Amino acid sequence: MRRKLLLAISLTGLAYLVLRSRLPERHQGDEPEAPGVERDSLLASSSNRAAQGRAGQSGIHLLSDPHDAFAARMLLVQQATRTLDLQYYIWHGDRTGTLLLNAVLEAADRGVRVRLLLDDNGIPGLDAVLSALDAHPLISIRIFNPFGLRFPKALGFLLDFPRLNRRMHNKSLTADRAATIVGGRNVGDEYFGSGNGGVFEDLDVLAIGTVVDDVCRDFERYWTCGSSYPAGQVLSKGRPRMLAKLRRAASRVAAEKDGRRFLEDVRRLPVIKQLLDGDLELEWAEVTLISDDPAKGLGKADHTGLLAGQLAKAIGRPLNKLGLISGYFVPGPAGVRQLAALSRAGVEISILTNSYRSGDVKLVHAGYAPYRKALLRAGVRLFELKADRHSNVDSKSGTRRGIGNRLRGTGTGSTAALRSGATTLHAKTITIDDERLFVGSFNLDPRSWQLNCEMGFLIESPMLAKQVARVFETKVPQVAYRVRLSGELSWHEKGEVEAQVHKHEPGVRWWDRMMREAAARLPIRWLL
Repeated sequence: MRRKLLLAISLTGLAYLVLRSRLPERHQGDEPEAPGVERDSLLASSSNRAAQGRAGQSGIHLLSDPHDAFAARMLLVQQATRTLDLQYYIWHGDRTGTLLLNAVLEAADRGVRVRLLLDDNGIPGLDAVLSALDAHPLISIRIFNPFGLRFPKALGFLLDFPRLNRRMHNKSLTADRAATIVGGRNVGDEYFGSGNGGVFEDLDVLAIGTVVDDVCRDFERYWTCGSSYPAGQVLSKGRPRMLAKLRRAASRVAAEKDGRRFLEDVRRLPVIKQLLDGDLELEWAEVTLISDDPAKGLGKADHTGLLAGQLAKAIGRPLNKLGLISGYFVPGPAGVRQLAALSRAGVEISILTNSYRSGDVKLVHAGYAPYRKALLRAGVRLFELKADRHSNVDSKSGTRRGIGNRLRGTGTGSTAALRSGATTLHAKTITIDDERLFVGSFNLDPRSWQLNCEMGFLIESPMLAKQVARVFETKVPQVAYRVRLSGELSWHEKGEVEAQVHKHEPGVRWWDRMMREAAARLPIRWLL
């Protein structure tokens, strides 16, 4: 009798979870009307002036400094007078996430129409505040590939893994259809050099000109696709008091010692004055937006609509040099063969990725490590970022506070932030023949190729391509190990006095090695 009762309870619980995990029939939902075009937009007028006589080109400014990257986003949000379209994979409720979310609310309060498209895997703990924001008359929020079961979300993977394993990894912020930021950074302290945790080394592109229209059209594709659900269909009804709570959280973050210091540093950045004065140095070039068909989120995209194929076609065959910078690098046998063939043809190939200690996803390293010897035998130059402690880290300072921290621990949601201040490579950059440069969200791993939706810019600029490629000769040797092969692997680093050679992989203990080797034997490379 007891067994039957337990079985009945278990089956009832399972049936409940299955029912809760189901998504409602999707509808487009209502969204606020865009303000009339007669409204003045300083961003639009200044962008139009700068673009005069440059038909078909876009003005590009690379954002490699994390504080610059945050300042540029805040300034675009604060200067917008008509529209804001934001698309992100991760949005943490920590210091920078709270400040930027509050700036978005303030923009709507002054009459800007806001659309916010977020992947549901990267917003834990923010349901209540996002629902409240969605109730604002000028804010519309959609959730990409949502979990039907809101808590604990992880159970959703057990119930609907094939769908939920596909995520929207895109990152873009566009103001007044006049200026946009596209690249590798999500929204959170580790991406902007704020807080007490690890720091991601990353790269974004601020752009004006022709390519902004392309980003706007791409946003529309994702906004209306079958994977994007109106927040009202997914989240519980928002309470207006959550908006007041968001405003208080932003004020608290800005007033605390660490937050005040961070904001003061950001306000002093030259990029803010240069943007406001129209003096920001721009490289004008032909720029192509390359992105996945959003149907990839449902596993229904034709191969011609995938970023990987479009990028390979746009890049063509490198003739002299190829530089790859990817925090998550899992080439697989096919990738190794392609790189080896290029190397045999005389192409100089340089790769920068994370070392075991600097990487924030250890399984990715298990997918990458088995291919190191084959790459080195093929003549590839291979570098692994050292996990140096970041200078911004203060282990004695208080915890980061924000709207997420007050409700649930969203502010500490990244594994990088949980480690002791290590620097992690997060950029996704390709340079080709010192002539072209790709910057975006696309990692060189199976997940980006096959599962996640991605986007990025291919920039036809020898000046910028050389600038980024040059880091392999200047910065990279100072911050990364050069991996070499002489029978066995060795890791070489430049010391302050003399070079050091490590015969054993730095930071990898015997049990780390055992776990990595065990993971490498599992049939999970396609998931990495």
